[in-house]
Amino acid sequence: MEIIWNKSAERDENTIAAGLALALEKAAYRFDKYQTQKKAEDFPELETVSFPLLKKPVEWREVTALANAVRYARDLGNEPPNILTPEVFALDIKRLEYLELKVELLDWDYIRRNKLGLIEAVARGSVNKTYVAVMQWCGKPKQKEWDLGLVGKGVTYDSGGITLKTDSQQIGEKKDMCGAASVVAAMKAAALQKLPLNLIAVLPLVENMPAPNAYKPDDVVTSLSGQTVEIVDTDGEGRLILADALWLIQEKYKVKTVVDMATLTGSTAYIFGGFYAGLLGNDVTLMSQIKEAARQSGEKVWELPMEEKIGKWLKSEIADMKQLGKKEADSTQAACFLQRYIQKGTCWAHIDIAGCETDKKGMATGYGVVLLDKLFKTHLAGN
Repeated sequence: MEIIWNKSAERDENTIAAGLALALEKAAYRFDKYQTQKKAEDFPELETVSFPLLKKPVEWREVTALANAVRYARDLGNEPPNILTPEVFALDIKRLEYLELKVELLDWDYIRRNKLGLIEAVARGSVNKTYVAVMQWCGKPKQKEWDLGLVGKGVTYDSGGITLKTDSQQIGEKKDMCGAASVVAAMKAAALQKLPLNLIAVLPLVENMPAPNAYKPDDVVTSLSGQTVEIVDTDGEGRLILADALWLIQEKYKVKTVVDMATLTGSTAYIFGGFYAGLLGNDVTLMSQIKEAARQSGEKVWELPMEEKIGKWLKSEIADMKQLGKKEADSTQAACFLQRYIQKGTCWAHIDIAGCETDKKGMATGYGVVLLDKLFKTHLAGN
């Protein structure tokens, strides 16, 4: 197939061409590696894209980097959970070191020895190995500080644990790692473009499964921060692993500006129906940068309130906090839980992409990759 495009005289030709090229790359995506009976002629193929009236060359590095990264995030999200286990995901991230990304894999011994108690609790019921992957891109090697830190939820399959989901609810739960997939892919895009930023990402990679030794409601678990958590619902595992990861990126790596991305709550998916991601946080400037990145990328966000009264629902009679207080307003409630793991002086934003990670056919969208890329550049422009 060949597509020929003629520019509009009223708009910047390079901008339009680049946007169209990226859109075509997205539209041409297929995940068919497991379809063994499909005929060769049934596979669509985009052969040539021509822009004959362009007078100036387009800088294609951004387009090709983002096309590659979005495709990568979608591939990760579409892999079946028996294939993409936490260990396989971790090793695939490690493979990206060929792009001069530094990748460190913190294993089960590290998690237990260093008391990442919330990640350990969630992962305990799975037979598959658990890892925390740490990615670093040093685009400004002479600068010691990190420009931005990212945390992504990487639950490669979420059965709900002891609080088991129903059979219909379990379909599609392989995509509970799409927050991590988008973060990994955005880091890959930064490396492909050689962005002059220092970026770091912490990715807890786990399965949430029922087992005789799995964590359960009424347990009290101690987090990396030292705060204790009363477990109410083992299907609320995302906020637990994010809490330890957020503390780790601040405490060990001294990051002062952090954004986390996660398919965190059914509330967000229900409210916005996949048209918007929920945005919450504690810093006006960072939130404004994310809104501008959303405007540029077309990956929409909507700010929700960090309501103090909702945060008070987390009060526990026997521990420092409950994991979940009430069933309602869980988008804000989950963010209020995470905020308890944000240190004084840290600028933080939480992006809940639940509902945005899949299309109408249940296939991964790669939502968040372009949003984060535009955030990198918005952040860069503001410094």
